[in-house]
Amino acid sequence: MSKQRWAILVAVICSVTTAHNTYNNTAQAADEIEINTSENRSFTQPQLLRTIKGHTGTVKSLNFTPNGKILVSGGSHNDPIIHFWDPQNGKRLATINRAHQGAVNSLLVSPDSKTLVSSGSDYRINLWNLRTLEFSRAFDGHTSPVLSLVTTPDSKILVSGGIDGIRLWDLQKQLPLATLVRYDNIIHTLAISSDGQILASGDNKGVIKLWDLQSRQLIKQLKAHSETITDLAFIPNSQTIVSSSQDKTIKIWNFSDGERIQTLTGHNQSVNAIAVHPDGQTLVSAAQDGIKIWDLTTGELKNFIEGNDKSVNAWTQPTKEVAFSEDGKMLASGGIDQKINIWNW
Repeated sequence: MSKQRWAILVAVICSVTTAHNTYNNTAQAADEIEINTSENRSFTQPQLLRTIKGHTGTVKSLNFTPNGKILVSGGSHNDPIIHFWDPQNGKRLATINRAHQGAVNSLLVSPDSKTLVSSGSDYRINLWNLRTLEFSRAFDGHTSPVLSLVTTPDSKILVSGGIDGIRLWDLQKQLPLATLVRYDNIIHTLAISSDGQILASGDNKGVIKLWDLQSRQLIKQLKAHSETITDLAFIPNSQTIVSSSQDKTIKIWNFSDGERIQTLTGHNQSVNAIAVHPDGQTLVSAAQDGIKIWDLTTGELKNFIEGNDKSVNAWTQPTKEVAFSEDGKMLASGGIDQKINIWNW
């Protein structure tokens, strides 16, 4: 796809009304998007919409644009390409070749739909203009692979984590802000609360640390798991955070008082990734032994889904990443089999 056609496409489906900070989806603002809640969907049977092939290595990272019209994916060290897909028809819209000199470890689309941020095993964070796909600049400062990226809901602050610690960046001015902590275990995952006030980090020692983003002070730390924390997700508009680990468990925490609410057991292998549905009632977890669906209100395991030709739950083809669209109507999963599965929710 030419840059001109891409610019037209993005202008139509990801247009931003900056005066009101709302996003237009064919003239529908994002704050009017209907969330697909448990009342109008099936807990038990998500439908496989399609399987997308295009990566030549493990699918390491997945992220939807805020209106769900574009899915962005990043590959492993032998496939350092960023792909842009139409999740409805599976067509590739564009690519960024050689996005990193190594694996694309993390991807995020800023909530204002202006910037794509990628991080890699080459120690770099790259910023891309989402409307033109042109490279904007690189954030250099990490001295190790950058494993996780998150941004505040207002798109102002970017947070990055890796082996060498956690750094803060001004995403709008595209400048470094601060180093939150250096060489404090290996930071595998980051998450930010829906109000943008609390940052959570998960490390290789199984510790969750909670930080006040405004004061940049450590609030609390939890010895959450016996092995590496692989993913973290805040439940929207609540005092709850969910963690997954290589210890095969998923745990739900009240981050206000640090108390563990529940432990979800059911995977018999390391849990690689989790995603909370926008309605805050459903959790999806991905592991080498498959993808599971949980009711967050009861902790009950509701379903086990598998990919095309049973590839998702094959022992040799673990799922590495899962992501919901913002309206909750689609789930994307990807992994070692080099495929992306799109599920109608």
